Amino acid sequence: MAVVSTVRRPVVPWRTLVAVTGLLVLSVLAVRSISAAGFAAVQNFLLVFGSLLVEALPFILLGAAVSALIEVYVPASFFARVARLPRGVQMPIAGFGGFAFPVCECGSVPVARRLISKGLAPSAAITFMFAAPILNPVVLIATAVAYRGRDVMWPMVLGRAGLGLVVAMAVGWVVGRKSGAELLRVRGDEPRVPEPGVLEGHDHEHDHVPPTEGRGSAYFGQLADDFTMLTRYLVIGAAIAAALQTFVPQQVLGAVADTPVIDILALMALATMLSLCSESDAFVAASFVQFGMSAQLAFLVSGPMIDAKLGVLYAGTFTRGFVRTAVMIIFAVTLAGSLWMQVIFG
Repeated sequence: MAVVSTVRRPVVPWRTLVAVTGLLVLSVLAVRSISAAGFAAVQNFLLVFGSLLVEALPFILLGAAVSALIEVYVPASFFARVARLPRGVQMPIAGFGGFAFPVCECGSVPVARRLISKGLAPSAAITFMFAAPILNPVVLIATAVAYRGRDVMWPMVLGRAGLGLVVAMAVGWVVGRKSGAELLRVRGDEPRVPEPGVLEGHDHEHDHVPPTEGRGSAYFGQLADDFTMLTRYLVIGAAIAAALQTFVPQQVLGAVADTPVIDILALMALATMLSLCSESDAFVAASFVQFGMSAQLAFLVSGPMIDAKLGVLYAGTFTRGFVRTAVMIIFAVTLAGSLWMQVIFG
């Protein structure tokens, strides 16, 4: 009598075999279907994407380091001293404050709120908020590096700084006609917003400066947070820019780039969607070689002032209508200024 073994061999489900076999077949077909031109396109995408990351990451790190330095070591009371100046002087000084206090666009929003709550004229605080991410020395150096070797390097650097300051002051002048109480959203745990020029008593616990022994760890923690956040937006923006340069037919980009006004509006809209940080957007803008200087300049001016992530921050910080008014002024003044740059430099 035959003995039947009770040991069962492992059986691979037939569905798994079919799935694996199907994936292998599809992989072979995909590889064989990609032509030499397809491989070249993928290589070009990786080259553009990698070059944007390599060029921009050092400035992302530098910008995050400076931003963390301001956050941890500079008390808010320092900014409030500007409020003692006449109102007519506050706005241009606040605009140029980006040179002395280089903060990114995300960091400038809470700073502006703090300045208004301390009694600084809203027009000056709003001007600082929009100008600081552009007049940031790190941003201007990054712009020069991105356009090095080109004839438009200095026009791009100086044009970005000059037009950015003009746009910021225009928004500050229009929006800042409201009082601080009318402009800011009031949170339940915050005191009443004072009238412009009326300073509150200095409260050290709200300066956000940790004790001396804890500043080192706070600094590196803030640095890591800022760098991680900024790098995330850079990777997304670099990938989209590389995809546009590689996979979108050049005749399509050329048609948009050769259409007056539309080319400027197109890059402004793209800057809004990409939500890049100002420390790295110059490298993305410089990669759009099909577009002229004026369109690239509009990209660099409007992007740090209004984009998807900033719209959320603005809506949570300011009262209803602020985002709509700011967008209209930013787009209108940036478009006009970019067209003038096009006339001057061709």
